[in-house]
Amino acid sequence: MIYFDNSATTKPYPEVIESFMKVTSDYFGNPSSLHGLGVQSEKLLSAARKQIADLLKVKSSEIYFTSGGTEGNNLAIKGAAHSQGNRGKHIITTAIEHPSVEDACQSLTRMGYEITYLPVNEFGQIDVTDLKNALREDTILVSVMHVNNEVGSIQPIAEVGKLLKQYPNVLFHVDNVQGTGKVSLSLREANVDLCTISGHKVHGLKGTGILYVREGVRVDPLFHGGNQETKIRSGTENVAGIVALSKALRISMNNQLLYHDKLQQIKTYLYKGLKEMDGVLVNSPEEGAPHIVNFSVPGLKSEVLLHALESEGIYVSTTSACSSKKRTVSKTVDAMFHHSARSESVIRISTTYGNELEEAKQVLAAIQKIVANLEKIMRVAK
Repeated sequence: MIYFDNSATTKPYPEVIESFMKVTSDYFGNPSSLHGLGVQSEKLLSAARKQIADLLKVKSSEIYFTSGGTEGNNLAIKGAAHSQGNRGKHIITTAIEHPSVEDACQSLTRMGYEITYLPVNEFGQIDVTDLKNALREDTILVSVMHVNNEVGSIQPIAEVGKLLKQYPNVLFHVDNVQGTGKVSLSLREANVDLCTISGHKVHGLKGTGILYVREGVRVDPLFHGGNQETKIRSGTENVAGIVALSKALRISMNNQLLYHDKLQQIKTYLYKGLKEMDGVLVNSPEEGAPHIVNFSVPGLKSEVLLHALESEGIYVSTTSACSSKKRTVSKTVDAMFHHSARSESVIRISTTYGNELEEAKQVLAAIQKIVANLEKIMRVAK
């Protein structure tokens, strides 16, 4: 089996599972309880929060635990909007955000908020000049993802942060679910106010996540009923999952230092091989993230190619895992190229540090064979 669908989810590290089992078995107390078991759990929770804060080079008090990327994005966007709504109701985002950002923004339009969607070029990037021109006196929030989940394009987050520093009343949210552990980002240097991270994208467990909230920024909670996470995120903390998340993040960020070149080598091999293949169009920018290569075979349905690869023991995906079952076109590829046949036949390959170049060679050979066979069948059918 070759698993090249790591942007959908990653396999948990063995150490992560071990940590989860240990904490679940031995430190099962509610961290809000005053007795000894509760105090033990609270200490583990505090230690995990500090370790994550140290890894991200922020303060422990700026780290809030969530159930993952979707909750984190909703809390950041809706929480910021509701807390700032008396100052204005204008939000700026991009045309290629994850559904959890897009749909959260759409939900706010029913409450009178206005959303501006910035276009992207053929490299999947926004023009910061477009952002500057879109800013208004009633703008309260800008939400821009760091690394696109479908094609791996990297947005100029530092440049956006530098611009928004001139607008202190505008909050800056970054969805960093795909970038964490793969593409470096300094939250402090980029002047980020809110940042979303998901555990299962960095070899942690599903149902765990982080929302960074810069000190001094106020967001209204989505959940009410408890005092956990200083009332920003009520609900008994998933201590075992959080401890496992802190370990996963530490290992992934260490792997980024050790194996980034290997990951880039695999991407370069796939990228160049696909570029040279007849009938294949590569959608990912060459200078994008090192773990995502997105391509199209116009005329072939994504699902057909995906299942043909699966029959060879190769696992990839079509669009974002959160929208792939809708059988819709890739909105990201469509926004980049405005080419319907291209956006209807998308395949995403996404790797991680445990993958090897030999696997990439096998995948490339399989794609070449399958595409040639399917095109031959189509010609006969016509």
